[in-house]
Amino acid sequence: MAALQPTSLSKHPLSSGTPTIFGSKVQSGDLLPTQFRFWTSFRSKTGVKLKASAEPPALTRELKGDELKGIMEMESGCDLFDKLKNGFLSFKSHKYMENLECYQALAKGQAPKFMVIACADSRVCPSTILGFEPGEAFMVRNVANMVPTYESGPSETNAALEFAVNSLEVENVFIIGHSCCGGIRALMSMQDKAESSFIRSWVIVGKNAKLSTKAAASNLSFDQQCTHCEKESINNSLLNLLTYPWIEEKVKKGMLSLHGGYYDFVNCTFEKWTLDYKGSIMNGKNRVVVKDRLFWC
Repeated sequence: MAALQPTSLSKHPLSSGTPTIFGSKVQSGDLLPTQFRFWTSFRSKTGVKLKASAEPPALTRELKGDELKGIMEMESGCDLFDKLKNGFLSFKSHKYMENLECYQALAKGQAPKFMVIACADSRVCPSTILGFEPGEAFMVRNVANMVPTYESGPSETNAALEFAVNSLEVENVFIIGHSCCGGIRALMSMQDKAESSFIRSWVIVGKNAKLSTKAAASNLSFDQQCTHCEKESINNSLLNLLTYPWIEEKVKKGMLSLHGGYYDFVNCTFEKWTLDYKGSIMNGKNRVVVKDRLFWC
């Protein structure tokens, strides 16, 4: 590609005698093809249409529908971040500055009572639903709020568990599921010989929940089976928590409690229950026994 030399640029884009492109004069015979190649590349990416001009060699453009749509999308993107900016500034004024001492203390460390494992679904933010304030819950969100077994190997979820239980010494691990969960629906729809995918490799963690659902609710509709599995998967993950030696040890000593929760955002209700460790151990760790079941509506 021909290089654009400093001497080929004019500081006066309105000077006569040579054609201009964005205010720069064409001084060299090999510059125009270079510019044209640039514009051809630009056109292919932006949808800009090049038109011939009756005037001395110059490039003009005509805005097409797809470009106008692109501009509108850019403006919409700016609007989205304006909303985030306003949200942050409102938080700073009405939350942070009004509770400055609390936030300054949090800057020195954290001591949450809860470790929350929730779904990544945009409709089920635990802090919004349950009112967690900063510093109250160490949180990890993944597809379908699942916990793999200890034997499954490293993952982001068990790394977070290790830190929360062993370093932060949380007193409660709270697994929160929800209605209309896409991850559970994927699990229930999954064929045994389906092609490999990241989603399949993850939701297979809930395979036992799917099997128990099929056994207990095969007479129900598919949607009803998914609802059943959403809760069964929470219990499956509670059992999986006990496969971690350092979690089971603390639960056995009464230093850690394991809880399940289910948020029905269609009817705006919430169920909460606690794992009965002794009862579950007596049943061979293959079925959860729960206690302290509550229903909030």
